[in-house]
Amino acid sequence: MNEIKKAVIMAAGKGERLRPITLTTPKPLICVNGKCMIETVINGLMENEISDICVVVGHLGEQFTKLKQKYPDLTLIQNRYYESCNNISSLYSAKEFLDDCVMLIDGDQMINDPSILGRSFDRSGYTAAWTDSYTNEWLMTLTDDIVSGCSRNGGKHGWQLYGVSRWTKEDAKKLRTHTILEFETKQNKDIYWDDIPMFLHSSEYELGISKIKGNEIREIDTIAELAAADPKYSEYIKD
Repeated sequence: MNEIKKAVIMAAGKGERLRPITLTTPKPLICVNGKCMIETVINGLMENEISDICVVVGHLGEQFTKLKQKYPDLTLIQNRYYESCNNISSLYSAKEFLDDCVMLIDGDQMINDPSILGRSFDRSGYTAAWTDSYTNEWLMTLTDDIVSGCSRNGGKHGWQLYGVSRWTKEDAKKLRTHTILEFETKQNKDIYWDDIPMFLHSSEYELGISKIKGNEIREIDTIAELAAADPKYSEYIKD
C-alpha cells in the first residue's frame, strides 16, 4: 500500500470557456454556492492529512496570494509558460514535486466528497466513474483492472477519467523524467500532461483506477454548467 506524501494542484489555465467571468477571476477562484472551487480541493486534501500542497498558478496568478494568507503552508509556483503552452507546462513547472508519492489534481473542480482524496492507494492511476451514457470526456477501458485503452474523444460504456490521480514514488519520478523529455528536449508543449502516461509513454506505466460514483466531483467547464450549479450565474447566459 502506498501513501500520498504531497499534492500538486493545477490552477494556471485561462478558463476561456467561462469568459467573461475569467477575464477578471481565475477559474479555480470562482465561487459556486458560496464555496471557492479550489478551496474545496485544498480543504479536501487537508481533511485527508495531506498538507504538503503546491498550487501551480498562471492566469491572474497574483490573485492566489489570498490563498497563501489563508493557508500559510501552501507553496505557490508560477507557470511562466501558461499563455503559450498546454497544461504539460504546469507539470513541468512543478517537476521538483515529483519525487515521492504524489496526487495530481485539477483546481477548477468542486470536491463534494473529500473521502475520494484519501492518502492510501495500491497502484498509480486516475480517479474514474463508470458511465453507460455518452460523455465527451476521456474514457478508459480496463483489462484485468489495468487501463488498456483510452479515448480522447469520449464515448459510452467505459470509465470516465476525472482530474484526480495518484502516483507511486517510482512512477512520479518517471513522470518527471518524461515531462522534462517532452517539454525540454522534444519541445512538445501543446499537449496535456496526461498524454505522457496515457499515450506517449504508456508502455512504461501500468495504471489502475480509483473508482467513484461520479457525484463526488463536479467538473465545471462552461457558463451553462456553472449556471446549472449556481443560478446566480444565469445572467451570463446569452439568449
